Amino acid sequence: MSQHETVKGIDAPAVTAWFAEHVPDAKPPLAFSLIAGGHSNLTYRVEDSKGECFVLRRPPLGAVIATAHDMGREHKIISAVGTTGVPVPPALGLCQDESVNGAPFYVMGFVDGHVLVDSKTTAEVLDEPARARLGSHVIEVLADLHALDPDSIGLGDLGRKESYLARQIKRWSTQWEKTKTREL
Repeated sequence: MSQHETVKGIDAPAVTAWFAEHVPDAKPPLAFSLIAGGHSNLTYRVEDSKGECFVLRRPPLGAVIATAHDMGREHKIISAVGTTGVPVPPALGLCQDESVNGAPFYVMGFVDGHVLVDSKTTAEVLDEPARARLGSHVIEVLADLHALDPDSIGLGDLGRKESYLARQIKRWSTQWEKTKTREL
């Protein structure tokens, strides 16, 4: 993709200028492409002039439910978890200035691999032993993630620690009511 092609959700000149100021390893011009597979926030591959890749995450286009697409929160979490042994890409920058790209966004390191969007894609890309290893690895990483003490890595202030399930059910129910397209 050339640097001049339009990618929905990216103001290429403004984002490139932001990169030049905030992501020192990025060397413009930049090329942007949407990474398929997400169901909520949009994820873009960003490639610079020397072939280095980055990832940009932003809220979906159109109406956004408050707190459902908090880029600052996502950035804070991967920044903090990145200080532990749990594998996450490095957080490289956060832009909360909506005038740059129409919404807040953050940039992280690119991790090469396959985007597994459904069971058919997964079966085409990974043989059965590789899928078994992936499943075991996911369980190990989730266990490591759940073993972290949020307070010790700077995430103790993300939310109240009591009544989590009741709050989640209330939030999900509210989100469902605001976004449903039909009665079920």
